[in-house]
Amino acid sequence: MTDVRKLDLNLVVVLDALLAERNLTRAGERVGASQPAVSSALARLRELFDDPLLERDGRGFVLTPRAESLIPVVAECMREVQRMFDVLPEFDPATSTRTFLVTASDYVLSEITSPLLSLLAEEAPHTRVEFDGLPVDQMVSPVDLLRRDVTIAGTGRGVPGKRASLFSDRFVCVVDAGNPQLHDGALSLEAIARLRHVRSVFGPHASTHIDDMLSAAGIAPMTAVTVQGFLPVPFAVTGTDWVGWVPERTANRYAGSLGLVIAETPIVPSVLVEAAHWHPSKTADPALQWLVRQLRAASEMVEFGDEAASDETLAGDDV
Repeated sequence: MTDVRKLDLNLVVVLDALLAERNLTRAGERVGASQPAVSSALARLRELFDDPLLERDGRGFVLTPRAESLIPVVAECMREVQRMFDVLPEFDPATSTRTFLVTASDYVLSEITSPLLSLLAEEAPHTRVEFDGLPVDQMVSPVDLLRRDVTIAGTGRGVPGKRASLFSDRFVCVVDAGNPQLHDGALSLEAIARLRHVRSVFGPHASTHIDDMLSAAGIAPMTAVTVQGFLPVPFAVTGTDWVGWVPERTANRYAGSLGLVIAETPIVPSVLVEAAHWHPSKTADPALQWLVRQLRAASEMVEFGDEAASDETLAGDDV
């Protein structure tokens, strides 16, 4: 067993970067070290673990099974070390210089970014927010939650950890105003089945609310094109005879400028509920609690509907 008192703890920082980046140069940039220094650290780590950790695969590297098993352990270790330096008796938003890491879809960011940043500018002018997108396969792991403050994703999609509901939206059908199947602003079930669809995807194996909604209506849609997320859908539909499904707020935002119609259909619309998710170990963090309150307030500022959150805890919420 390795005596940690004699261990260079900088190796843990390098290991965390290597596990995340799987590339020596990028890992070095992440920790502010040269590529030779990272290479030397990797050699020492390989000796300590008696395992290659990273192996060549074509022009890149892949993690060994041992390295994969270390990801949650190292992430938790880094978090605990960070907490040791971050511990404060209270969180004062007026003076804090904290950077919050928030993961969300393009749709969520298009709706919530402006009101959230307005709130932060007023209440916490020295804080920063870094946004990034949901993982391509939309599978969020406990390790992902550890590395971020909040992940905003739809409920019912298996995101682990704690959560607080933010807002809801329903899916609507958008078509070009000149679509020949459109009659008095409506599409029949038969027309929807005949038309080709612009399909939103979130990874090769991820079913969506829209897939489930159409399946329940007995429709196996013919796909014309697939796009990542919801925001590209209106742009793909305009000027075509295709049909697309998007959250109602996205449809309202773009229908007028793109010459689209929000078509009435006999299909019962599915409802998307977005929620803030975080790792259970962060629940007691006063800064995290404050951030979730701001996300809820931002949701209310744009009138996100009946599911919009308030300072009161909603059913199924963890704050």
